Amino acid sequence: MRASCLTPQEIEQALKQSGINPTAQRIAICRYVLCEADHPTAEEVKHWVDQNFPKLSLATVYNTLKILVEVGLLHEVRLPNSDSVRYDHNVEPHHHFLDDRTGELVDIPADQVKLEPKLGQQFQVDSVQLLLRGRRVS
Repeated sequence: MRASCLTPQEIEQALKQSGINPTAQRIAICRYVLCEADHPTAEEVKHWVDQNFPKLSLATVYNTLKILVEVGLLHEVRLPNSDSVRYDHNVEPHHHFLDDRTGELVDIPADQVKLEPKLGQQFQVDSVQLLLRGRRVS
């Protein structure tokens, strides 16, 4: 669990402030994706839900994740050559490092990567999400 994890009351308040009805199911999913999981897929969230909140459907998990992305509490991370979507609780600008050996996805602060696109005026860049790939070395 992260040191800066939100309490259930704080999660409820964040959902309310985002215009989301804070049901017990949504609070439970938020608690997992915001406090315990590290870039989970919807299927990983569903697996956790099955262990901790029985009888919650996969559709509810997907719908909740979609809503959390729409209101800015989560970001979607789409990896190349994969249909799988991972969900990121870190909504600050940052990049990712993908360990090709383990599949681990690691947040890299934006200020640790220098990127100077020279695209010309025909492109308007609104955001940059860089994926670095390799192996993590201890």
